[in-house]
Parts: sequence; C-alpha cells; structure tokens
Amino acid sequence: MNIPVRPLVSASLILAVSAFVLAGAVADGGHYFPPVADKTTADECGSCHLAFPPSMLPAASWRKLMGQLDQHFGDDASVDAASADIITRYLTANAGDSSGLRFSGKLLRDLAPGAAPLRITDLPRWKREHRKIRAAEWADPKVKSKANCAACHEGAARGYFDDD
Repeated sequence: MNIPVRPLVSASLILAVSAFVLAGAVADGGHYFPPVADKTTADECGSCHLAFPPSMLPAASWRKLMGQLDQHFGDDASVDAASADIITRYLTANAGDSSGLRFSGKLLRDLAPGAAPLRITDLPRWKREHRKIRAAEWADPKVKSKANCAACHEGAARGYFDDD
C-alpha cells in the first residue's frame, strides 16, 4: 500500500504545531487569552497600555468602553470614527461571551449575566486570583497599577497570564 508522503508531512506538521501551542497553554496553567490580532486595535490600544485580549471581558463591557473613550480612565483616548468602528467590531466579536473560546470561561464564570464591568480587575475571578498580593506590591514603581499585567506576567503580551 502506497501512502502519499506529502499529506503525511502536512498532517505531521499540523499536529506538531498544535501540540506546541497546546503545550504552551497547559504549561502556563491554562491562563491563556489569545492576544489582540487586529492591527488597528493593537496599534490604538497598545499605544498607551497592553492591548488587553478581548476574551477577558464580555461584549457589553467592550461596547461600553468604546462608547466613552473621551473619558477612558481619566484620559481622552478618542480615535477617529472609522478606527472606533473597527476596534469595537473586533473586540465584541472576540469578547469572552462572544467568541466561544474556552479560555475566557474561567475568568468570566462568576460574572453576573448582563454585567458590563469596565475593568478586568473588577472581575470576581481576577480579584480571587490576586487577593494575596499586598498593597505594597501594587504600589511598586515597576508595577504602578493593577492594570499593568506585564509587570508581573512576562508572557502577557503573548496572552499568558500565569505567574512567571
């Protein structure tokens, strides 16, 4: 029986890449949230802070945040209408309650139906997972804010949020 080599090589390559990706998520404890893949969103949001993975919040939160960019946590983060539309569509399509991704389920599990928190740090699961962090650690000049995930999670920009 002759088995074509090309499909076997392709299948092997796909399997190897899948295993590598899954191994990374498992090795990092499963706290993986696919990072922002849209260029407009990454450029606009990432120009001031980590462009947070959209699956970390429900769609209602992203709509609310995008609807008040002129008052974005004390700053005016307004963007032109075309960019706002692109970003809003991307964030809501990939939100934790829209995307069907298994990764967001844990983070949003304890959130009341219809809730639209504006901060990831307000999520019950986030609070539980960070409860042992002392105030002095949050005040460290290298951290500055609870929203500065990358200060403690080296892999945050790649979507990994376990302790590093």
